[in-house]
Amino acid sequence: MKALVIYDSLYGNTEKIAKAVGEGTGGKVKFVGEVRPSELKGLDLLIIGSPTHGGQPKPTTTEFLDKIPENSLKGVSVAAFDTRFEKSGHGIGLRLLMAVINFAAPRIADTLKKKGGVLVAEPEGFFVEGKEGPLKEGELERAKTWAKGILESTK
Repeated sequence: MKALVIYDSLYGNTEKIAKAVGEGTGGKVKFVGEVRPSELKGLDLLIIGSPTHGGQPKPTTTEFLDKIPENSLKGVSVAAFDTRFEKSGHGIGLRLLMAVINFAAPRIADTLKKKGGVLVAEPEGFFVEGKEGPLKEGELERAKTWAKGILESTK
């Protein structure tokens, strides 16, 4: 199976998750700025991840997604993840805001589906302790497990 994990990262947390996902799938892992949409041809599995900023993926991720030609992911299994704050442990105002603006992974997944991809896992969020991290304990293991589940579902 030819798998590719593409990530964007600001403080390194999303990169760590992407590498764990790559281990779980056996796929290549690349930074979003190092990939051209033409490199997506021939893939069996594409997973894209980004930190969540204001409920959105980072702009570089959005720009990359926008450059993927329509229907070019037809028949490709796709999944999306993000890094985010956990809702619990924050005040009611921030929890409400997070509920309204949502997270990056569902937006990434929607775009991948619009480009023809077949969503094989619900968008997943991995938790950071603070704005710059670190990752919450156990998240790297959870990312590997999530990725192995995706791999199993595509067989």
